Amino acid sequence: MNKRYSSEGPNPPLLGYARVSTEEQLNDAQVIELNTAGCTQIYEEHGSGASRVRPVLAKLLREIRAGEVLVVVRLDRLARSVSHLLQVIEQLEAKG
Repeated sequence: MNKRYSSEGPNPPLLGYARVSTEEQLNDAQVIELNTAGCTQIYEEHGSGASRVRPVLAKLLREIRAGEVLVVVRLDRLARSVSHLLQVIEQLEAKG
């Protein structure tokens, strides 16, 4: 598999995902935490947690590569149900 980093390097690339529910809300606090954690790229999205239709998350899941690490501030920013969380985890595992 193609990798964007050397597996011999000390740290894999960290990709952040920040989501808020409405257009009026800001991702600022999440973005600050993700930057502090060392994320090299942050995907930001506005969308209800109740909806599984999340174009930015779908793009991230398509683009993430083996060895990269997805970082979220809280699990409820990634998924609002156990079944959705398991679906995302399965997609990430399939990518390595």
